Amino acid sequence: QVQLVESGGGLVQAGGSLRLSCAASGLAFSSTTMGWFRHAPGKQRAFVGAINWSGGNTYYADSVKGRFTISRDNAKNTVYLQMNSLKPEDTAVYYCAGRNGARMRTNFNEYDYWGQGTQVTVSS
Repeated sequence: QVQLVESGGGLVQAGGSLRLSCAASGLAFSSTTMGWFRHAPGKQRAFVGAINWSGGNTYYADSVKGRFTISRDNAKNTVYLQMNSLKPEDTAVYYCAGRNGARMRTNFNEYDYWGQGTQVTVSS
């Protein structure tokens, strides 16, 4: 049974930083493309970024490029989302997701596994 468990969310002031973690089990993590998405109230679930199986390639949404960084530790079956220079508009529930394909995708429908989400709230 595949499980993705996010942690690290919380309340932070604008300009601050948070690091989210996503611990995976029950899947071949080192060969799984991983992504991060977020869902803000009244909005659709939005792509944040993705990382390929080795960690050698990443891709980000324009809204977070230069502020957020995705990394992974395949020995620990964990993917991370480092968020810097946070803005109130970054407030959302953040989800990690995994997909069996090798390509990084931005559409949430192309991901096979999902975590339960972690709340990030950025105050102004």
